[in-house]
Amino acid sequence: MSSQNAGAAPSTPAPTPAFILFNLLICSFLWGSAFLFVKLSGDLNPFVLAAMRGVIGGTTLAMWFMLQGKSILPQPHEVKVWAFLGTFNGWLPNVLVAYALTQIATAPAAMIQASSPLVVAVMSHLMFADERLSLQRLFGVLVGFIGMGILIGPAALPDSGINPLGMIAMVLVACSYAAANVYVRTVKTMDPGRMALGQQIGSGSAATVLALLVAGPSAFAPVPVHVAPLLALGAMSTALPILFFMHMIRRTGPTRASMVGYLAPVWTILLAVLFLNESVGLRELLGGAVVLSGVALVSFTGRLRRAR
Repeated sequence: MSSQNAGAAPSTPAPTPAFILFNLLICSFLWGSAFLFVKLSGDLNPFVLAAMRGVIGGTTLAMWFMLQGKSILPQPHEVKVWAFLGTFNGWLPNVLVAYALTQIATAPAAMIQASSPLVVAVMSHLMFADERLSLQRLFGVLVGFIGMGILIGPAALPDSGINPLGMIAMVLVACSYAAANVYVRTVKTMDPGRMALGQQIGSGSAATVLALLVAGPSAFAPVPVHVAPLLALGAMSTALPILFFMHMIRRTGPTRASMVGYLAPVWTILLAVLFLNESVGLRELLGGAVVLSGVALVSFTGRLRRAR
C-alpha cells in the first residue's frame, strides 16, 4: 500500500462530499478484503502467494497502462524505486501477511497492520526536520503503542493460545509498509501511477524468483485449485484499489485520501466474521480501538499543524 502517500494536489472542480465518501468506502473495502482472499487461498506457500498476488496485480495494472497507450517498461531512473517499493511495499509484507494468517486470525492481524502510520511518524521524526513530533503527536504515538501492547502482549504469556510468531510477522509488515511510505516521500519526480505499476512488477518478479528458489516449482501446483481467490486478491484487492486511490488522491488530496487506512481494518473484521466464522473478543476490539485512536491523533494533529 506505499503509493498511498504520493499524490498531487486536488484538481478542479472540487469533489463533493458524496464523491469522497463513496471512494473512501470502495477503496477501503477493496484493500480490507485482501485478508479474506489470503485466507481463502488455502495453504499455499507464502512465497507462492506473494508471487501470484504481485503477478496478477502487476498484469492488471500493465493492461490498464497499455490501454492508455503508455509504456510499462521502467526508465533507468525508475529501476531503483521500483525495486525498493516492490520489496518493502510488495513481496516482503505479502509473504509476511500470508505466513501470519496461518498463525493468527485476520482481525488482530489487520489491527496490527493499521499501526503502520505510527511507525511512519517515528521514522519521519528521525529523518525529516519538518516532521518533528510535537507533544500532541508524541502522545498519539504512545497511545498507539499502548494499543499494540494490548493486542500483542498476551502472546508472550505461556498457554495463551496466541502464536507470537504471527504477531511478530504482522509487526514487521507494519514496519515494512512504513519504510516504503517514508521512502516515497523522498521520490519527487515520479508519477504515482508508475510507482504503483513498478511496485507490482517488482513485487511479482522478485516473489516468483524467491518462490522458485525457496519452495521449488512444485509449490505452484496447487495454484489452479485456488485460482478464484488469487485472481480476486491480485486484481480486486491489489490493483483495483490502487487505481481508485490514485484517482481519489488527485481529486481530494492526500489528507482526505489517507482516511482509507482507518477504514480498511473495519471491513477486514466484518468480512472475517461473516465469511470465515471468526470471532472478535473484547481485547481485540479494545486494542484495535486504542491503536486507531493513536493513529488518528498522530495524523490529524500533524495535518492541523501544517495547515496553519
